[in-house]
Amino acid sequence: MGKVYDSIDDKLAAWVAGQHVFFVATAPLAADGHINNSPKGGDSFRVISGTEVAYQDYTGSGAETIAHLRENRRIVIMFCAFEGPPKIIRFHGQGSVIGNTHPRYAELARQFPENPGTRSIIHIDVERISDSCGYGVPLCEFKKPRDTLDRWALNKGDEVLALYRQENNARSIDGLPGFDPDA
Repeated sequence: MGKVYDSIDDKLAAWVAGQHVFFVATAPLAADGHINNSPKGGDSFRVISGTEVAYQDYTGSGAETIAHLRENRRIVIMFCAFEGPPKIIRFHGQGSVIGNTHPRYAELARQFPENPGTRSIIHIDVERISDSCGYGVPLCEFKKPRDTLDRWALNKGDEVLALYRQENNARSIDGLPGFDPDA
């Protein structure tokens, strides 16, 4: 039977910090809109407080999470134990896109390593924290992080990345407004 937590305590924060991957799920309001679920990795997730988390959002092929958050703010983050004892943790909440012109950007960005592909910080006010058994999650051996996205962003440079975001991240697959460098 799963447990619901009042807040993210030090023990839970330490467990989260030890995971190599997490999943982000969002959905548009439209019933025929596409639900999005994205895997994330690297040193890109932080527990800010007992009810506040954030992750470093990298430039990618789409901007579904950003578009959904701009429309309705609903988000869930899921961590699974692929090593050690089975466990799943979910953080449900209201998310915000914190771009580099946002008043909190510098404060939040300092908590993450510099990354050439950082597009924004996704900030979540966590409303529900729960766990479940994770018995069905396979055991997997972590080898190392991939550096492909980092190398890709570094090779593009700031100007080409800005153009890429304009061309590929401005709208979601459902046509919702996506990444906006001035928002």
